[in-house]
Amino acid sequence: MAINRKGTRIGRTVRMVALLGAAGLLGAGATAEPPQQSAVTALRIDADAVMRARFGNDAPWYRDNIPLFESSDPKLDAVYYYRWKLFRAHQRDLGEKGYISTEFMDDVGWQREPYASLNDATGFHLYEGRWLRDRRYAGDYIDFLYQDGGNDRHFSEAIADATYARFLVDGDRADAVRHLSAMRHIYGLWDDKFDFTKGLYFIEPLLDATEYTISSIDASGGKDGFRGGDSFRPSINAYMFANARAIARLSALSGDAKTAADYDARADRLRTRVEEALWSPKLGHFIDRYKVDNEHVKYWEPIRGRELAGYVPWTFGLPSNDPRFATAWKHLLSPQGLGGPFGMRTVEPSYPHYMQQYRYEGTAPECQWNGPIWPFQTTQTLTAMANLLRDYRQDVVTRADYLRLLRQYAQLHYQGDRLDLEEDYHPDTGKPIVGLARSHHYFHSGFTDLVIAGLVGLRPREDDVLEVDPLVPAGSGPDTLQWFQLQDVPYHGRLVTIRYDADGSHYRQGAGLRVLVDGQEVARSSKAERIEVPIARRAAPARATRIDHAVELVRGQFPKSSASSGTPERIHDAVDGRVVFFPENDHGWSSQAGERAPWLQVDLGKPTELSSAELAFFADAQHAAPASYAIEAQVDGRWQRVQAEQNAPLANGITNARWSPLRATAVRVRMQVRGKPVRLVELKLF
Repeated sequence: MAINRKGTRIGRTVRMVALLGAAGLLGAGATAEPPQQSAVTALRIDADAVMRARFGNDAPWYRDNIPLFESSDPKLDAVYYYRWKLFRAHQRDLGEKGYISTEFMDDVGWQREPYASLNDATGFHLYEGRWLRDRRYAGDYIDFLYQDGGNDRHFSEAIADATYARFLVDGDRADAVRHLSAMRHIYGLWDDKFDFTKGLYFIEPLLDATEYTISSIDASGGKDGFRGGDSFRPSINAYMFANARAIARLSALSGDAKTAADYDARADRLRTRVEEALWSPKLGHFIDRYKVDNEHVKYWEPIRGRELAGYVPWTFGLPSNDPRFATAWKHLLSPQGLGGPFGMRTVEPSYPHYMQQYRYEGTAPECQWNGPIWPFQTTQTLTAMANLLRDYRQDVVTRADYLRLLRQYAQLHYQGDRLDLEEDYHPDTGKPIVGLARSHHYFHSGFTDLVIAGLVGLRPREDDVLEVDPLVPAGSGPDTLQWFQLQDVPYHGRLVTIRYDADGSHYRQGAGLRVLVDGQEVARSSKAERIEVPIARRAAPARATRIDHAVELVRGQFPKSSASSGTPERIHDAVDGRVVFFPENDHGWSSQAGERAPWLQVDLGKPTELSSAELAFFADAQHAAPASYAIEAQVDGRWQRVQAEQNAPLANGITNARWSPLRATAVRVRMQVRGKPVRLVELKLF
């Protein structure tokens, strides 16, 4: 039996057996011997070794934050850790406003200034960030979205849903419901995209973050498609369904039964209308209908082909449990349909404008959704498939399909032997299409959540139950995983570990699945099947409130940066709140060749109490960390050297310095160069 996010039981049932000596329940086939805790401890992943190998000098950030993962598939492991590296690099510290996640490493013209935020990728960011032990990255971001206008509806969004999804992991009710009034207000603003005669939301594909789709291309007569093509889309209606359901659940948590009932009814009406109006019996798929009416297309006519966006309703559990709808998934598995040899096509090849290139930046191809693989929708579709496998009666897709497509997606992260996820890919070659500088290490997708909640099967719930349901195919061989372990996942104030061994030969504890909470085994099964176990929740740890006083959001306004050399833009890079160690992203301030004693300074504009600093130095073939550095502070109008307890300069990691509190109006870092120029990625002052 599966559990949906309302806590309603649907689907298959699983017999559960008590485990002696542990507060837990087991799946069918479980044994009842008390676990040997010394053996359990010995099987833990060596965190220090993994962190050193995966993250080098930047290991402390990850050690304090991420769940560990290992499996019989080295590429899955590598991409899992790369995606946490990607997440880390996209955290932007806004100072007093805390952290947000960015979509691009560097500024783009359509971002929200001066923060570099974009609301279309937010759902992915929060679904990934909810699994971190430090709750500020998701928590600060949600505050920014609802208190500081970050959810500006620049694009369609499911941010209320992501906020609720985060609550399902950390269990912090007060944090989850504090923005309910803003959520309801924003939901109401979307009435400007609601057709009351049809009971559905519509949107221009560009503002659905999917320019050059069937509706926008055909609405232009096949000549363009960047703008226009407003249509009733499965995507925006699924987002609004998910937001309504989330607001209903959060309202119930806050004791507001009337609002909960209102938004539950809105969600139910949307489900009904999507199934009635956007399901195409002819195509066997959820499709768009036109809102626009012109010489090329007519209002309410359906589009003429299948798109990957037709699976988004399952991403949020919208479709009814009707096998008729599940037949849509055969198109994803078809090589002639949406199942490209290297990834999921966004449009089927039968579409007349399939893979036609309309837009270039200079000579480089630009973003289009008429066939290319997009990690954005690949993530949505894999989430949808996981829901389909667990919550629906169907015989179209299997767990082997999920693992195969997850591995296919993992392969897209590789550029030869180098890991670098870009914007979109050609489905027939697996090579990137948008080869622009902005595209490196692009963060408009998810992966770690597909491993944690998808493959491993930790399904967050509102009640005091830990549910684990791995999507691992039975048997042995290359089409399944022989073993895996996910270690120390924060859940309801506890740390959960999930271990699987198909035949018992790897971990030597016997075949099957084991679940541990805070190091204590609480459940086991002889095979990979769904397990439910009671879990006594603990209060989530408080969010950190440490403020970086050096962040220069707007050049020319305090704090103001200056340096011994370099352009204002590059000097600003060193205090813009980003810590980026990827060599493909040319970010940070660099000293000039031959400069022996460079310096960088931050004028705070007013006396500010400070007691520590973090310096992020970057090293590659052209740059090296300095031989030494000194910190100076301007106190009462006079410069003085700070007597700090400080680490030696560290390359591609964080160098810490601490001192007795002082009130400074400016801080300067002087560096001694060891040969190569210094690159200071970021200076933070606390």
